[in-house]
Amino acid sequence: MKSIRHFTLLAACASLALVPVAAVAQRQAATPEQRIDRLERQIEQMQRQVFPRGRPADTAGFAGEPAATQSSVATLDQRLDAVERQMADMLRQSEENSHRLQAIEADIAKIRTDQEQRIGALEQRMNDAATAASVVPQPSAEPTKPVSPKLGTTKPPKGASAATTTSTSPLPTSASATAAGDAGEDAYSEGFKQWEAGNYDQAITSLRAFTSAYPKHRRVSYANNLIGRSLLDKGDARGAAQALLANYRTNPAGERAPDSLFYLGQALMKLGQAGQACKAYQELDAVYGAKVRPDLKKLEADGKAAANCS
Repeated sequence: MKSIRHFTLLAACASLALVPVAAVAQRQAATPEQRIDRLERQIEQMQRQVFPRGRPADTAGFAGEPAATQSSVATLDQRLDAVERQMADMLRQSEENSHRLQAIEADIAKIRTDQEQRIGALEQRMNDAATAASVVPQPSAEPTKPVSPKLGTTKPPKGASAATTTSTSPLPTSASATAAGDAGEDAYSEGFKQWEAGNYDQAITSLRAFTSAYPKHRRVSYANNLIGRSLLDKGDARGAAQALLANYRTNPAGERAPDSLFYLGQALMKLGQAGQACKAYQELDAVYGAKVRPDLKKLEADGKAAANCS
């Protein structure tokens, strides 16, 4: 009986000794990940107590303030917002520049097309002038009649503009210019008569043929001026402006260069360019001044008033 009790006591002691061993075995059974998670939770709890403003920096205990505070996070968000806005602005500017580039390319293409058209028109005019040169009036076998001294005062046909009623027609010719057999004078007179009769196209053709055949004749300035006036009378104000400006620039000492400046102003008024017309009148006064004929001076005054020149 005593031995049985002794055995029972030993068994109870063994069982009590095994309880801590089982508990240790259970603790050892935890995986490394579980143990790491437990440690992290414990550290976080400790950090919330020690560092209530945020997680500490790597140099905790040395720096005066945690690295990842709420203010630093807010500042970082603001910087990110600023970067995003700058990126959006750069994208918008890129799109605007692309649109401007397309517009510039379209304008360049239009300018190129306009230049080609203008060059084509100039080439056509040169061809017309070359064709007109082949129809120069031939001198008659009989002595030609001298030009009438009243040729410069003949009135233009009814319906012409008020500006065309001046005496800018050819002035009375000298004895040497009206001598019999002056084919150039006869050729110019033929063009003038056609302009006087209102046949502006025929007058232009004849006058261009005259200037081509007799480029050194004293009537060249008259002829070029009358070509511009014919274009103006027939309604081609732009062509008239070009012809009149060319007559002034190529031969400023010509007898009808001042008239070309005045009628250039008239053509510009037809084109609705009053400011440019005033510049033409100013050029007339600056270059010729007192040399301008009284009748042309009066017409210029009327032209300035119509253009409201200061």
